[in-house]
This record gives sequence, C-alpha cells and structure tokens, in this order.
Amino acid sequence: MSSEDLSSFLAELKDWVSIETPTTSPDKVDELGRVIMSSAKDAGLAAEVHGGNMDTRGAALGDHFVLFDPERMSNEKGILLLCHIDTVHPVGTLAHGLPWKQEGDRLYGPGIADMKAGVLLAFRALARLSRQSPLPIRMLVVSDEEIGSPSSRSLIEDEASRARYVLVTEPGRPGNGIVSGRKGVGRYFLSCHGRPAHSGRAHAEGRSAIRELAHQILALEAMTDESRGITVNVGLISGGTGANVVAEHASAVVDLRVPDGATGTEMNERILGLEAVDPDVGFFVEGGINRPGYVKNDGIAALVEKAEAISIADGQTLFDLSTGGGSDGNFSAAMGVPTLDALGIVGDGAHTLQEYIEISSIPVRWNLLTELIMQL
Repeated sequence: MSSEDLSSFLAELKDWVSIETPTTSPDKVDELGRVIMSSAKDAGLAAEVHGGNMDTRGAALGDHFVLFDPERMSNEKGILLLCHIDTVHPVGTLAHGLPWKQEGDRLYGPGIADMKAGVLLAFRALARLSRQSPLPIRMLVVSDEEIGSPSSRSLIEDEASRARYVLVTEPGRPGNGIVSGRKGVGRYFLSCHGRPAHSGRAHAEGRSAIRELAHQILALEAMTDESRGITVNVGLISGGTGANVVAEHASAVVDLRVPDGATGTEMNERILGLEAVDPDVGFFVEGGINRPGYVKNDGIAALVEKAEAISIADGQTLFDLSTGGGSDGNFSAAMGVPTLDALGIVGDGAHTLQEYIEISSIPVRWNLLTELIMQL
C-alpha cells in the first residue's frame, strides 16, 4: 500500500466513522450503506439491496447489501467477504464519549475497529481485485450483526453456500492475530409477572416479580462453567414501578457462550427448562442459540497456513486463536465452508469508549487480505 493509498484510506475511514450507525438507528445505518454503494457504483460494481428487515421483536433494521462485479457473474463458487456496518455505540458518542482522534499509532472512534476499518479494507480489496482474482468475489454487508444477525442469518447462509471460502474482516487482534474459531452464542429473554400490592399496607398480598427474577438470575449465573468453556451472563435487567410497590413486572436479557454444538444443545435445554420458584408468579423464558460454534477444522487450518506463509513473506509474524466472541463467521464455518476471521485492521477496545485501530497495521492487513484473495 502506497503512502497515497494510506492517506486516502484514512480520509475515507473518517467519513465513514462520522456517520454513527448503531443497530437501532436504521436510518443512520442506511445512510452509510448508501455512501458505500455510491462508491461501489463509481468503481464499476453492482449492488443487491435486501431491505424491509426487522429484529425478533418487530423493530426496523437497516438494509443488507451484496456488492459484486457484474462482469464476473457465474455459478462458480468463489470468495465471500463478510462484514457489518452496525455498531453498539449510540448516536452522540462521537461528539461526547469517543471523538475521532489520533494518539501515536492509535486512531480512535466509535465503530472504527468493529468494524468500519475492516469493511473499508474489504471494499477496497473488492474494488481493486474484482477482475483480477482467480475466484469471483462477493461482499456481503449486513446491518444487524451486533444483535445476533436475526434478519441477516438466512442471507449470510445463502451467500456462504455459494462460496468456496469466507473471509471475515472483523478487527485483527493486537500482535497481528487472526481468528480460526469462536464460541457459539445464545440470547434469552426472561419475563416475570407477579401480583402488585402496596408495600406497607398490603405487602403480604403481593407476589414480587423482582424476587422471582432474582432467583432465576442466581440459577443462571450458577450455570457458568469456565472449565468447560461455558459462560452465562445476565446482562440487562428491568422491573418494578416504585419503591413502595410490590413489583408486578420484571425482565432480563441473558447471554450464553458455548464451545460447540453439543454443549449449546445441552445449555439451551437447561435455560429453556427453568421454572418459577414462586408458583404464584408467572415466569417465561424465550430465545435460543443464535450463533453456532465455529470450530477450527482441516479446511480452516489450511487457510491459516496460507495466511501465515503470506505474512512470513511480508516479514510479519501472524498467530491464530479461538475466542469467546461471536461473529457472522460462525454461520459459514458451521456450514463447513472454510472461514477465516479477524482479517481486518488490528485494533482493540471494541464496544468501549477506548476503541481504536493501529494505523501501522493497515498496510500489513491490506497485503494479507489481497494476497489471500489472489492465492485462493
């Protein structure tokens, strides 16, 4: 990557980061999507837009889209570049909590690592190599990865079924790491319905939804087994209407991480099988595994070896690891399509107000991704 290309990359990245794209703001997500598709059109690429998306509770989501070279349309299985443009940061983070700024080699901004820099890397690779690569390239950009990809999963799996390889440009790990395996992920929603009463005058008549939820939280947290790679985290709770009212309603959202499919089935049954402690309180749990486990197999190992050889030739040291965080690569890997993840720009602090990328890694990751595309 030339110094001019690096400067251009950083300028375009700043434009993208300036459009804040939380999953829950589909208008902002689509604004960035239109910017990317406009650039794609200028590069001679075509776009398929998949709109009308909703989450599991009926809330609107942004569009998903596929970019490709219209001159290389065929039934040949090729390379799928897999990305997302939604982030976890609410609108206003750029102005108040995490402004665009450079400190030495680090460049900060909301969603910069997870994963706008990686999306830009993939886009530029597609634009540069779409007519040179041995295999045809398609690039899928989704709008709901940060909430488990409820509306894009079928599209991801459809695109992955057309691919020989899937390359995911989630952020690279500090020290030049890539990801060759990820835990499976589950998401569950708990709701408790009690009987309201005045906490002083008629306390005994009430049945507390919060008390019931507390029992369930303790039961869920006790399911964590680090030795087996299982974690259960109650990450959100809400309930009650006032300090002097026995709570009628309480709810929670639970995150599950498991190492493989069999463990996922076991834990899914345990969580969905929870029952109320107080028979006078209604207790309901819904949800399930939304990302299957992503386990390194022979096909993935071969991709890792190729990536390592490319890095050595570039004078770099590369390592791979399995991680607890999920990504859309879980879906393609579970289908048996060789999938390599964290091929994006190296960074850290995702989902925090310390999110950054390492500027020096941009040319390194450009070489890695483009050489992979040309050698597959």
